[in-house]
Amino acid sequence: VTVKYYGKASHAAAYPWEGVNALDAAVLAYNNLSVLRQQMKPTWRVHGVIKNGGVKPNIIPSYTELEFYLRAPSMRDLSVLTEKVENCFKAAALATGCRVEIKGGENDYYNVLPNKSLEKAYKENGKKLGIEFISEDSILNGLSGSTDFGNVTFVVPGIHPYFYIGSDALNHTEQYTEAAGSQNAQFYALRTAKALAMTALDVIFKPDLLEQVREDFRQVKLKEEGQLNPAE
Repeated sequence: VTVKYYGKASHAAAYPWEGVNALDAAVLAYNNLSVLRQQMKPTWRVHGVIKNGGVKPNIIPSYTELEFYLRAPSMRDLSVLTEKVENCFKAAALATGCRVEIKGGENDYYNVLPNKSLEKAYKENGKKLGIEFISEDSILNGLSGSTDFGNVTFVVPGIHPYFYIGSDALNHTEQYTEAAGSQNAQFYALRTAKALAMTALDVIFKPDLLEQVREDFRQVKLKEEGQLNPAE
């Protein structure tokens, strides 16, 4: 979400009372979100930056701009979080007398819908190749990013496995970039690709598995749509 505050410029020393400070609105919005965190679910994430904070210290800023990312495990949770966050932005505008413009991103990234049958087939193939899998609890309690593959799983069945690359470096770090491009990581990447390819072949040549995957997809979609539209 991009948030823009429009105020009124004025000389900060000579006539500060004539100005409407858009930077104050940006700072209040940031602080409002910091206060909101106390009531946020552990699985919710809100993070952002002030992209434009004014021009010169002696000019009361007439324009500021912030950019934030909002993340939640499901679309239903995301809609609740979005409303709370937008209220924080609007409150800052009201307190400072600024006009606020809130614009959502061009695309929403949906949560990844699980498919137990595909997951089971993938794990069986992975174990044949020597892949070790962590527990379900570790997956559910672990932190993750966002991906447009979630949108794909609302249309067709899919899985989104993570895999070890031979390093304990955290992603989005220089150390991870180096590790991902190392020769050592190629073994793990190719092994995972083989497990995925074997799973695809299973789906093609095992009609019963294909039907199980389809049924899992139907059931998960129905459950997800019911959460998004409880009245229906």
